[in-house]
Amino acid sequence: QVQLVESGGGLVQPGGSLRLSCVGSGVTLEHYAIGWFRQVPGKEREGISCISSSDSSTYYDDSMRGRFTISRDNAKNTAYLQMNSVKPEDTAAYYCAADLGALCWQWKTTSWDYWGQGTQVTVSS
Repeated sequence: QVQLVESGGGLVQPGGSLRLSCVGSGVTLEHYAIGWFRQVPGKEREGISCISSSDSSTYYDDSMRGRFTISRDNAKNTAYLQMNSVKPEDTAAYYCAADLGALCWQWKTTSWDYWGQGTQVTVSS
């Protein structure tokens, strides 16, 4: 059974940092492009970033470029999202997703193969 499990969410003060992890089980993430998304209740899911499997090329939503960094450690079967200088508007449930393929082709709109259950990030003082 394939599972993606996110962790690392929690309460963080504005301006702080957080690192989210996405661990794969039953799947070798090395062969998958990995995406991070977030969603606030009542709003559409928002694409944050994608990292390819071929050469770890990275792609970001323009609004989050510079504050968020996606990375992967294939030896640990894990992907990460480093969040810096967080703002209250970053409060959301954060999800990772995996797509079997080398590239982040149309990553915001493609149909991802697997999704995690999400981890909540709350930015508040």
